[in-house]
Amino acid sequence: MGASVNQGRTTAAAEGEITVFLIGMRINNLLALRSWFPVFRAMPGMLRELSQDKESGLLGYRVLRGGLRDIYLVQYWSSHEKLLAYASAPDRRHRPAWAAFNRRIRAGRGKVGFWHETYVVPPGRYESVYVSMPAFGLGAATGVIPVGRRGETAAQRLEAHGA
Repeated sequence: MGASVNQGRTTAAAEGEITVFLIGMRINNLLALRSWFPVFRAMPGMLRELSQDKESGLLGYRVLRGGLRDIYLVQYWSSHEKLLAYASAPDRRHRPAWAAFNRRIRAGRGKVGFWHETYVVPPGRYESVYVSMPAFGLGAATGVIPVGRRGETAAQRLEAHGA
């Protein structure tokens, strides 16, 4: 039926710096399967690799769709250093996938688009609240605690983090 609902109000149990990494692709030509499907297919292997390595720094992720053509992920990392280390590691899945994607995008003449954004969020500069929700977002990545431990309002939760 789905994930169990945490009753009441909770907040993410995250501590310290958090890196939020958004990455996505846009299918500009749905019929150009050879241009976009390999890009689409590469991500699950990278996510599996990262999820199985507790030292990778990936805390959690969520796959989202923005209509028929847009697919993206929200990823939470323990640090931007670990994100960058994974991206550049020659013995991990990302480097060969990135090289193949670059070859494909040059030959594909815009049939698939790609984007990413990275946000390094210092301690005290994020807060969250989940009301009668299963674990979600940052709370799914780091666990949740009762809201009262950090404050009843967003301002109090930010203050509790040291903003």
